[in-house]
This record gives sequence, C-alpha cells and structure tokens, in this order.
Amino acid sequence: MTTPPTPPSRPAEPAPPGFGGAEGPVHGTWEHRPAARWEDAFLSGNGRHGALVFGDPHDERVVVTHHALVRPNGSEHARPPELADELPALQDALLAGDRTAAESFTDHRPLRWVQPFHPAFRTSVRRTPSHGSRRDGALLRSVDFTTGETVASRADATGRVFVSRADDVIVHQVTGLDVDIALDHRLPGAPTGLAVGHSAVRTPSGALLTLRARYPDSDRSYTGVTLVVATGGRADLTLPGVRVTGATSVLLLTRVRRHTGELDVLAERHALDRLPHSYDELLERHLARHRTAYRRVTLDLRADPAERALTGSELLARPRSPALLERLFAAGRYHLLSSSGLNPPRLPGLWTGDWDTAWSGAFTNDANVNLQTASAAAADLPEVTEALASLIHRQLGDWRANARAVFGARGAVAPAHSDGESGLSYHFSREYPLHLWTAGADWLLKPLVDHDDTRGARDPRTAAALAETARFYEDFLTRTDADGRLVVVPSYSPENRPANGGWGALNAAMDLSAARHALLTAADYHPGAPEAARWRALADRLPPHRTNADGALAEWAWPGLDDSYDHRHLSHLYGVWPLDEINPYDTPRQAAAAHRALELRGAENDSAHGHLHHALIAARLRDGRRVANALGAVLDGDFFHDSLMSAHYPRRDVYNADAAHTLPAVLIEALVQSTPDRLVLLPAVPPALPAGELRGVRTRFGARLDLTWGPDGGRAVLTPRRSHRVDVRTPSGEPRTVDLVAGQEHVLTLGTW
Repeated sequence: MTTPPTPPSRPAEPAPPGFGGAEGPVHGTWEHRPAARWEDAFLSGNGRHGALVFGDPHDERVVVTHHALVRPNGSEHARPPELADELPALQDALLAGDRTAAESFTDHRPLRWVQPFHPAFRTSVRRTPSHGSRRDGALLRSVDFTTGETVASRADATGRVFVSRADDVIVHQVTGLDVDIALDHRLPGAPTGLAVGHSAVRTPSGALLTLRARYPDSDRSYTGVTLVVATGGRADLTLPGVRVTGATSVLLLTRVRRHTGELDVLAERHALDRLPHSYDELLERHLARHRTAYRRVTLDLRADPAERALTGSELLARPRSPALLERLFAAGRYHLLSSSGLNPPRLPGLWTGDWDTAWSGAFTNDANVNLQTASAAAADLPEVTEALASLIHRQLGDWRANARAVFGARGAVAPAHSDGESGLSYHFSREYPLHLWTAGADWLLKPLVDHDDTRGARDPRTAAALAETARFYEDFLTRTDADGRLVVVPSYSPENRPANGGWGALNAAMDLSAARHALLTAADYHPGAPEAARWRALADRLPPHRTNADGALAEWAWPGLDDSYDHRHLSHLYGVWPLDEINPYDTPRQAAAAHRALELRGAENDSAHGHLHHALIAARLRDGRRVANALGAVLDGDFFHDSLMSAHYPRRDVYNADAAHTLPAVLIEALVQSTPDRLVLLPAVPPALPAGELRGVRTRFGARLDLTWGPDGGRAVLTPRRSHRVDVRTPSGEPRTVDLVAGQEHVLTLGTW
C-alpha cells in the first residue's frame, strides 16, 4: 500500500495518566474537546444498556440505549410467506432454464423492515445558573477500555460514567458542581406521536426521576428510571427534573425497561436503592467481569511512543500509523465486548443517538453480524459467542417456522434480518429475495462451533441447532442434475445475482459450502446417531465448486450462469472464510481459483464490511499485500469517528460498527490462523507491520498462543489445555508436526520471511 504524506508534526502531549504509551499499546482514547455530534461521543456498555457520553462535566449529555429498544412498526405481527406448495413448480421452472422464475416466488407483499432500534432518552446534567457560564480549566475527556469508564474533567469538576456488567445499571458521578438533572426524550427523529410522561419525587438519598414513553399506535412502552444520590447538600425538585446544590458528589443510577402495561416503578426504585451508593464500589464489582475479559488478548505493533500519545482524532489523521492500528484493535475489542450480552452487536453495535437508525439498526445475518463477531473465538471473548448463542436459541422456533412456511421442510432456516425479538423471515422483495437464502443458519452457528473447538467441549444446544439445520437439508435437497448430483434450487447469493440471470438461481457457491459444512458438522456432533450416516452421504452428493472462464471460483456452480464481479458481498468465498473448505494446503487448485475471484471482485459502493470481508479472505489465502490494501481502503477512507466507532461508508457516512468490530479479526487472521488440527503462523502480515507481539490468542485445538515477530524471525509460545497433534505452517520452511502436551509450554522458533 502507498504511504500518504505525513501530517505536520507537533510536540506530542503525554498520554493521560494510566494510559501508558511509551511502554506499550494504549488501552483507551481521549480528546481535548467535548463531542459536538453523538457519533463522536465516547461509548460504554454492558451488552444490555449502552451510554454515549459527550464529555463535558459542566453540560454533560449521556444518551441512554438498550438492546431491547425497538419501535413497533407492524412487523411484530409479520409472518414468513406461505410458499411451500408452490416450491416444486419453482424448482421445475429453474431447472428447465427459466432464469427469472424465482422473481414471482412471493406472496406479493411490499418490503417490510424489522422493528427499528432506537435510543431511549438523554440524561442532562448541567451546571446550575448560580455557578455562571464560565468553564474553568482545559477539558480532557477519555474512555478507558480496561474499565469501560468514560471520564470528563476540568479544573473545577469531573464527570465519570460506566455501564456495569455486574449490576446492569448506568452509573454516572459528577463532583465539584451544583447541577440541574433531567431526562429528555427529544432526540433526533423521535416520533411526534410518542406519548411521554415525566415524574420526579424526593427520596431519602435525593430524588427519583422517571420517563415513560408509549409508542404510537401500540400497547408497548419503555420506561427509564434514574435514582439521584446526593452526598451532602440538598436536592430540590424542579419538575420534571431535580436541582442538587452543595453536594460533594452526585451519583446517578439509571435503568431502562421495555414493557407492556404499567411498569412497577416502585420496585425499580427499590432495586436501585439496594445497590451500593458508592461509585467506586460499583466500579470494583464491574471490573471483575469487564477488565478480565478485555485484557485476555493484546496487540503490540512496536509503535512510536510519540504517536501513541496523540489523541484519537490526531491519530486518525495518520492512517498508516501502527499506533492507530494498535488503538483501533484495542477499541474494537472494547466496543465488541461492550455491545455483547443480551444480544450480539447490531449494525450500530449497542449505540445510536437518532431514532432514524439506518437499516433499522437490525441484526443483519448475511454478512454484518457474522463479520462483527468474527474474532470471538480467537480473541478469547466467549462473552460475544454467548451473546450470539442467546439470540440464536431464543429464535430457533422461528427458524423452524421459516423452514415449514417457505420450503415445506423440517429443521431450521435463519432469517437475513432480525430485530432481536423475531427470527421470522419476512424482510424480502423481488430484488432482495432474502426468504430464499438457506445458508444463514450455518454461518450463524459457525462461531459457536469454533468456540466449542477452542474449549474442547461441545455445547448440547449447538448440537441440537446443528441437527435442525441438517434436517432442513434432508428435506430440501431432493432435486438432482443430469449427473445425479444434488442441486440447491432455489439458491441465492447475498446480495448479488448472475450477470445473465435473475435474483433466485441454482447452486450458489455459498449455499453449496454451507450445506456441506452443516451436514458434516452435524454428523460430527452426533457420531452415534442413525442420522449421521445419512447426513454424510447427503453431503457427498453435493456438486463441487466450478471454475469459470476467467479462472475464478464461480459464484454459481450451475453451468451458464455468469459472474457479476463488482459487488460489496463476497458470499461465494464462504468456503475460504469463515470455513476451511478451501485453503492453500489441502485444496491448492481451488484456493488459486478463489484468489482469482478475489482479484476480480470490485468494491461496488465502498462499504466497510466489503473491504474487511475482502481482507479476511485474503488473509486465509496468504496475501498480505491484499490484506494491507483492504485495510488501507478503510483507514484512508475516513471511516472512523473520534469515538473510534466506525461508519458504513467513507467520510463517516452512516454510523455502523462493521469496521470497528471486524478490524481485530482481520489483524489476528493476518498473524495467526487455526483449525482443530492445524496452526498457521504469520500467513499474511501486511508489509507495513514488520514487528510486533500478539498475546493471548486462542486456537481451535485448545491452546493459548503468544506470538512475537520481527525482521530476524519470530517466536510462538503455545500453552495447550489438552494434548494434541497439530500440523504447523510457517512463512518459511517445510510444514512440521508438533505433539502438544496439556499444560506444557511448547516454543516454536520462526525463521526470517
């Protein structure tokens, strides 16, 4: 990748206390001005509640979010289309050569979006007029990734916020000021028909503020409750808020509930009252969970200490700085952990300051959720895997309904979009026939399988879900071609179509790989079951991938269907990543065809997920320069806000977590890859990263890995949890077989490359 001109240098201020910089990577970020836009607000979250903190203790604004907050729009009653009776006729037509037959395979409903994710309200904590308007001292606002704490300080006042993993509460403390406190629902895009009620009552500790909002034309509501605890001083009601004067500190404890009927606010108050009324005590309880998880994996790229001391916005102006990649890796881990709990991350993670969230702020399962959670197993974040598993297992009944309604089959078919409440397939149209997509269950279950490999034990819930997926393929895969091979018909490659065909086609490469993987994995999870032999036999009857006239792995293995290269999705290379079906070691010819397909792929609309998906596949194919170019497209494209949360398009257009959460996975895959029987070291190191250290990575054969590399070679230290024999691949030298013994360190020395 080319190196752009370096911005003019200026004397670097030291990093804020506690952030380090000279001795290693920085685990936080900071700025010297408050956020002017909610997109630049620093983030905290516990996988349920989220907080966007603007960062000025004199006029603090904290936007409160919750994973369960979705606005009813009628789709809460939507069902999948009942099309099973028409499926045989569609299959006949497609097999007979009618390439547009699938475009009428619908119940002709208009496109319906899932319930959109939205913010709850803004907590406003403002310096009282009696203090005047002067703001004393320079501002420093920061977020500490190791604690989940955002801090904003001036000479005369400090505000601190975190979202507790231990107590599921937003904790906000202000010291040094008399303040007016209120809850305000008036955020951008808030519907005019939102019925809002406020209340404020005195309590022995201070006050209780309540905001209740009922959605238009719905029996559903959400309620926010904030307990105000004043240490010393006085709390006076200023309806609908409260004024606190003379206090040494003010503590706010906030929760949000989505509900039908009336919420028992008194019970919520008592629950908050039972919590410690000490910021430090609440933080200590939280750290036992958050800090332990965050610190498991670290990346050190030997960055310049002077660049590590720059603010986040200054680093973003140096897109080729190793210090920027270090900080984005750390921020990506932090934001991914913070947005995973009740659910995995949505398109915007766990955060939004606007009711008009792009694409409904949905869980988009045909690339986005999958990319965002890609690092969970290797980066030792089982919290992320469990959040994904929670969503899957809550919705498995809906997946069964999809299989029955659309395909007349047993088993399970995942939807392409979900709001977190429903797993039914109702978001589709002629140009996006997402109800025809059958590969989603396998892709969503893949991180759960990787997690089981890592820990060396199989979750019975994952085994049951895999069996449901295999049963679907048993019923669905009934048609054959002239050679007796099974045909996936209809077949859909998100979100593309053949250059000479319709949106629904035959034998999409992704569908072939997913069906094969789902059947074989289900059989592995049920070794003694009578179905296992049937599932393996069915997998063996699927056709191989096709190489097209350009020497590229074809997106559709059906003869006569031509590729459409300029597209943001890379669904056809699913067998390369996240699967290991196609790789340079076991299937070199197919790997070469996949690499050619990657070379020919365009970037279409410059979506962040397209660039980083490209990078993940390039890493599996050992192409470090292509990894670097894909990363460069994102870093050069101004995709990151000052918060270090990302955007979907260049120039920070559309708040979106894809780049932020996927970037750590790209860097790990460029340095370390593993399967249950193979370890690949330094497969695709970008040329601009000649030295570094990656610590704490988990392999799929159950070992912890610490890796160092540099111009003179490298060193890998494996600490296995179980004894196992693995094939080791390095950039230089012949492959070697290593026998690992549980509990014993094994050191691998790497030559130069």
